[in-house]
Amino acid sequence: MAARKTTKKPNVSADELKAYYHDMLLIRRFEEKAGQLYGMGLIGGFCHLYIGQEAVVVGLEATAKDGDSRITTYRDHGHMLACGMDPNGVMAELTGREDGYSKGKGGSMHMFSKDKRFYGGHGIVGANVPLGAGLAFADKYKGNDNVTFTYFGDGAANQGQVYETFNMAALWQLPCIFVIENNQYAMGTSQQRSTSSAEIWERGKAFGIPGEAVDGMDVLAVKAAGETAVAHCRSGKGPYILEIKTYRYRGHSMSDPAKYRTREEVQKMRDERDPIEAVRTLLLQGEHATEEDLKAIDKKIKDVVNESAEFAKNSPEPALDELWTDIYATEIPQEA
Repeated sequence: MAARKTTKKPNVSADELKAYYHDMLLIRRFEEKAGQLYGMGLIGGFCHLYIGQEAVVVGLEATAKDGDSRITTYRDHGHMLACGMDPNGVMAELTGREDGYSKGKGGSMHMFSKDKRFYGGHGIVGANVPLGAGLAFADKYKGNDNVTFTYFGDGAANQGQVYETFNMAALWQLPCIFVIENNQYAMGTSQQRSTSSAEIWERGKAFGIPGEAVDGMDVLAVKAAGETAVAHCRSGKGPYILEIKTYRYRGHSMSDPAKYRTREEVQKMRDERDPIEAVRTLLLQGEHATEEDLKAIDKKIKDVVNESAEFAKNSPEPALDELWTDIYATEIPQEA
């Protein structure tokens, strides 16, 4: 059976289009700066960059409302910025500093924001998927119309716990949007070599979960598909699967030379399918912005990113007694 792919494009205003351009460019510039700091030795451990995949999270966040939750894996900086987390706090956490979102104890893969309902980067492949279903269960239990965006990659899509979660989510009709960020190479093996089915989202049919494939290099296509998924979940119809076909320009992590694909392939994607350039073209062709307007946006973003790097460098490292904090809950939530 051929995959059902979204073709609908939402009507968006010039201001919305500019906002998507701004948000995607912020992620791109932030990740470029993070790569520089990693090369300078200021970011330790693992660092997985989101360059190339910006349209996925920006398009979906455009469909979210206050109260919605999101949870993802270790390629998580873009998700943090898209949901409104402070670049200063994110960069400080990347560099292991006291002013980071996890007080410098989580690093690139493990930071959270209760305020923004961002429940982490998780380093264990696929482990965040059942946690995402748990977040959705909490909302169903409370009787609200919030949804949870549960992100994972094409590599994690072969994990058994993913399908156990699909089964429970379908049985309990949980308001969970399972977002497969299919960047085609997982940790370094192409989907064609690692996955038996060409369309991963169709596996949800075994559990009665609807879904669709989406062009992840087109922020408007992602937004349109997100609107469909959100409406489905908010109306009490249970989970929905979005397989968003995207592409990462860098290796799996900063330590990955990505020799499993050619430079020509990556450059072709950059030249022909870049999500930020696509929106830039729409803004210019529609006369919604001039070259000077877009240069001003870029400059403003570079200033924000440079400020975040300086903030991180000047933030102190955690005190030794921080090792003993945040281990146990200090108060019991009073929510019903």
